[in-house]
Amino acid sequence: MRLFAICWAMIALFGCSETQPKDSKKVTEYVNPFVGTDGPGNTYPGAVLPFGMVQLSPDNGLPGWDRIAGYFWPDSTIAGFSHTHLSGTGAGDMYDLLLMPTNSRFSDNLTPDDDFRAYSKFSHEREEATPGYYKVDLLSSGIVAELTTTKRVGFHRYTFPEDKKSQIILDLGFKMNWDNPYATEITIENDSTISGYRKSNGWARDQHVYFVAQFSKAFSKVDLFEGNLNLNQKKVNGPKTKMIANFNTKDKEQILVKVAMSSASVDGAKKNLQAELSDWNFDATVQKADQEWNELLSQIEVSGSEYQKEVFYTNLYHLYLTPSLLSDVDGMHKGADGKYHKAEGFDRYDTFSLWDTYRTAHPLYTILCPDKVEDFIKSFLAHYDETGLLPVWSLAGNETNMMIGYHAVPVVVDAYFKGIEMDAEKAFRACKESAMEKGREIDEYMKLGFVPTDAEGENWSVSKTLEYAYDDWCIAQFAKALNKEEDYQYFLKRGENWKNLYDPKSTFFRPKDEHGKFVTNFVAKEYTNYFCESNAWQYFWYVPQDIPEFIATVGKEKFTAKLDSMFTYYPEASDDLPIFSTGMIGQYAHGNEPSHHVAYLYNHIGQPEKTQEMVRRIVTSQYTNKPDGYCGNEDCGQMSAWLVMSSLGMYPTNPANGIYDLTSPSLENGVIYLKNGKTFTVSTENQGTENHYIQKMYLNGKEHKQLTITHQQIMDGGELKFVLGANK
Repeated sequence: MRLFAICWAMIALFGCSETQPKDSKKVTEYVNPFVGTDGPGNTYPGAVLPFGMVQLSPDNGLPGWDRIAGYFWPDSTIAGFSHTHLSGTGAGDMYDLLLMPTNSRFSDNLTPDDDFRAYSKFSHEREEATPGYYKVDLLSSGIVAELTTTKRVGFHRYTFPEDKKSQIILDLGFKMNWDNPYATEITIENDSTISGYRKSNGWARDQHVYFVAQFSKAFSKVDLFEGNLNLNQKKVNGPKTKMIANFNTKDKEQILVKVAMSSASVDGAKKNLQAELSDWNFDATVQKADQEWNELLSQIEVSGSEYQKEVFYTNLYHLYLTPSLLSDVDGMHKGADGKYHKAEGFDRYDTFSLWDTYRTAHPLYTILCPDKVEDFIKSFLAHYDETGLLPVWSLAGNETNMMIGYHAVPVVVDAYFKGIEMDAEKAFRACKESAMEKGREIDEYMKLGFVPTDAEGENWSVSKTLEYAYDDWCIAQFAKALNKEEDYQYFLKRGENWKNLYDPKSTFFRPKDEHGKFVTNFVAKEYTNYFCESNAWQYFWYVPQDIPEFIATVGKEKFTAKLDSMFTYYPEASDDLPIFSTGMIGQYAHGNEPSHHVAYLYNHIGQPEKTQEMVRRIVTSQYTNKPDGYCGNEDCGQMSAWLVMSSLGMYPTNPANGIYDLTSPSLENGVIYLKNGKTFTVSTENQGTENHYIQKMYLNGKEHKQLTITHQQIMDGGELKFVLGANK
């Protein structure tokens, strides 16, 4: 896209017809933020900037699994617009700082209890969203709501009908799902400015959101509530506080609200507001947000059908919603130790869904935004300084300890080998200490060489053993590079612990008790507490650190037959499938991350045509441009990263060795504009629905016979050309 900009600037002098874009649409016009708001996707449609602190989006107002992100496409109510949301997770948290405009036309309560919650009906026919912008007609009140944002400031524009009782409500007691405020405060600073904070316990165990909100029009009257008690004072605090700002509005009068956030202090929020949004030009802010998104998404220029572009760029958009910015413009932020810290020389990020994103999203970040990866690693190490461990699943300056593994490790190791700047010695210490902690059954794993079963609770013993072993292998490679021979040998041995649970009789990884005996009554397709959100079929394939040894252990013939069965052995109607078993192709579940690399394993047994068949099938059957366009939780960019990389014909089967498995791209062409100034092009010849088999490949004009390409080969720039055909 940068090339196109130069061409357009010089066209009068030299002409540039051969390199002009094929259409005049901006990349952002291909993005549909509503994708994932229906079905199990759990995304939100509101305004956000890449990796932004603010996710300003509508909330339907009712709790439930379908409304984890605050918004569910089949719903018809909006209870307000809050400033923090999670993208595509299964965790019901955030929803901070809910604003809702209303008036005398509608006063019904959405909830049956004493907590009055104003709401409005709405229709998708009078709703729109583009990257950085959201608009909806609130049908019950006749108010039009528009949202945009900077990185740290949410910007509202409400167009009111004529009414002497127009109001804007800020409800800090608003909560849904796992979120629960324990301390809130609102201070009236003047006739058009308020400030305060909302502190909550939820999945983020102690979340702090400080804010300042400026209104473009002075209040005619303002009421402050603690609970349901209207207090005649300038400040209120308690677990449930609320402000109602009253206005006398003319027809089509617009009132704007700027809400700046900080995890550290009200003063920090004010600094963020001054730095990022000192004026009241809403349309210019929308335009700036669109420009930022357009420039970022244009880093990959693809050719294909309109539908393919919509799917591709919507997924690329979702990739950039997380991690999310945590630090203020001056670096201050809440740390995982509950104290306030200053990030010196980097931006602190959080919302690291690492059990999901280490597999594909983080390797893709190393290609597209290595500068951000540097800040991600520094954020990991700041978390280590505060807690003594790398993050597991960190959110809003908190460690949630959700899911399994110590998967910041492969992200760190992958970044190190790809030349991302870091304090390598400190990073290694953090990796090692995270693998030696006493919690999460790591002590038993170190003692026995596997995690033993537990009669009670969600033990996940097999999954933990396999994922710990992979992370250990990563640490071994890091140790070897740093000439730490003793650590290398120790963690290399731990990296083989997957062998301790392999049962050659059943040809599955099976749970063992503390005495080393396999549990009885084992049924591979059942979903039990031994496997994390999966069954034995889905976790069988998890040895990415040593695929050749894994195949040899199983036996190539058995391995091949089992891989075929993975995609053909469908659940029966009587099988009890959990909520995360979605996108099923046989036992393969694309809706959950442990399956994501499996289709690429055919490359490793000499049957690449089956990888090409299956990846193309997954691309075309598990993703669409509709609200239900994800077959499972989008999971903070992981589901999207799989689509982006697979559409370009590559995938990090081992996400920490800098090698990508190759398959046939589903797009005609793709050009990646690398941060080092070079370009890497993926091109196809004979692309078509039936022509998804690779006949030949050429790298920079020379025939390329390997089924892999290295990260360095991509970063060196050039062209990888696929000649496709209908023959296997």
